[in-house]
Amino acid sequence: MDEKPFETMNVIPFVDIMLVLLTIVLTTSSFIASGRIPVNLPQASKSAAETDKAAIIELGAAGTIYFNSKQVTLESLRGELAPLGKDTGFIIRADREITLQHFIDVADLLKQLSFKKVAVQTKNRT
Repeated sequence: MDEKPFETMNVIPFVDIMLVLLTIVLTTSSFIASGRIPVNLPQASKSAAETDKAAIIELGAAGTIYFNSKQVTLESLRGELAPLGKDTGFIIRADREITLQHFIDVADLLKQLSFKKVAVQTKNRT
């Protein structure tokens, strides 16, 4: 039995896997880290700054909602958002202690009003 020695390694499958992982990382790392109202943000592994004149919606730990640093209710938020253009970008800064339902209520309102540019702000995990 004359076997050939192992001379090369096929790295194409490895490159394919790395490209898929890179694509996943790039599509999920659109998080932002800045703001004025004290909100205890949840942590994520990576954050990228993307402040393109976006309107800021902040959700406080007590369930309060702020739109561009002005306290509003969910109903009055609808009135504030209605006249804005559909290409307006939004940054949601939610305290990590809020209930998921508060976050979903605001996200659902943005969806009902057909806003597509929405980002969730986090802080870097240390």
